Amino acid sequence: MSDSRRVPRLIVETREIDPVEDPLLWASPAWPLVWQRRGDILVGSGTEVLRMDVDGPDRLERIAAAWREIMAAADVDDQVRLPGTGLVAFGAFAFDDASELRSTLTVPSLILGRRGGRSWLTRIRSPRAFGADEEPSPTPYGPHWSATLGPGRMDPAAHGEAVRAALAAIEAGEVKKVVIARDIAGTVPVAADLRRLVRALASGYPDTWTFAVEGIIGASPETLVTVRGGEVTARVLAGTRPRGADADEDTAIIAELAANPKDVDEHEYAVRSVVDALRPHTSALAAAEQPFTLKLPNLWHLATDVEGTLSNGSTALDMVRALHPTAAVAGTPRDAAMAAIRRIEPFDRGRYAGPVGWIDGDGDGEWAIALRCAQFGVPGESIDGGWRIDPDGTRAVTAHAGGGIVAGSVPEAELLETRVKFRPIVDSLN
Repeated sequence: MSDSRRVPRLIVETREIDPVEDPLLWASPAWPLVWQRRGDILVGSGTEVLRMDVDGPDRLERIAAAWREIMAAADVDDQVRLPGTGLVAFGAFAFDDASELRSTLTVPSLILGRRGGRSWLTRIRSPRAFGADEEPSPTPYGPHWSATLGPGRMDPAAHGEAVRAALAAIEAGEVKKVVIARDIAGTVPVAADLRRLVRALASGYPDTWTFAVEGIIGASPETLVTVRGGEVTARVLAGTRPRGADADEDTAIIAELAANPKDVDEHEYAVRSVVDALRPHTSALAAAEQPFTLKLPNLWHLATDVEGTLSNGSTALDMVRALHPTAAVAGTPRDAAMAAIRRIEPFDRGRYAGPVGWIDGDGDGEWAIALRCAQFGVPGESIDGGWRIDPDGTRAVTAHAGGGIVAGSVPEAELLETRVKFRPIVDSLN
């Protein structure tokens, strides 16, 4: 859908169905469309009813405005009325306005959902679609597979140089914080069933947002924004340590993390960026004065939840536009940090650290930051930069991990942090 086309009118019907034991079986093995957390799940399948691809500096504003028009034109019959029912679009957006990879919002013809023990099926079509309704059908999992991975464009030595360049920018007063990422790259078998990766991540990291949208698959611990019934929430993560070998070591790690000036400053920058972005859109806004420590299977994070009441009818996509990129994945000041990232990192991040999630016909939705993830090649398409099908019959995969650089950061410690952050996706790929 381009900006010049007329607004499509979508016909939407949601009905409750008998419980589905494993909704993931209804996803495409080669190109799954999934959003999952703590057993709640949305799976898109069937044909693509609507697709919006946008790029450029005003991409998020344009896509939010287009979705508002689509919501207004839709004919929705939703007998379930739970989050994720009715009209739903899935999105995966590039990190940088200047990215060569376009930001995409897509509406599938079938959405199988489960929340709180209830299951439903949503059918979406255009008025011109005639004939029998599509029927979702499960596909058994394919064989197990593993990836072949190696250094990407920024190996450990180059990462050290990048961190030192970031520290020089901080010392020069250009930025207070800048997030530097590094990459690993490899291949998977061309026929790999990517649902196995989704399942492994959801099983190993149930408290994260497990997602598969537009070939980017991951398990993110960081909520960008949730909008539901006029309320907005966000979770900020910044400041990281590996998990300890036992409870006593974990206790010592938590105490050190919470008291470390470098991590506390990094976290404060990230919280401030979220609060400042949300304030113009809310009538009430609250954030805890002190962060809490969030436990994940492989690491600890400093975390702060921010909650507010929307005052201007903003949708989840409006909030994505207001918040992205946060200081947690870019730095502060925002524009200077983005300029430093473009100068220091030798690659286009693509969708890594960009918004990923879904929005419904009321403007509500759930969006995470695409972290602990990997981007897979597009079936049948050749794209420069690592997202391709190779001539030898393998499928390219690229993953990224990064950390916030502030005054006092140590390159060796930052490299260790990226290794810990790579673990969820690398272990699952292998």
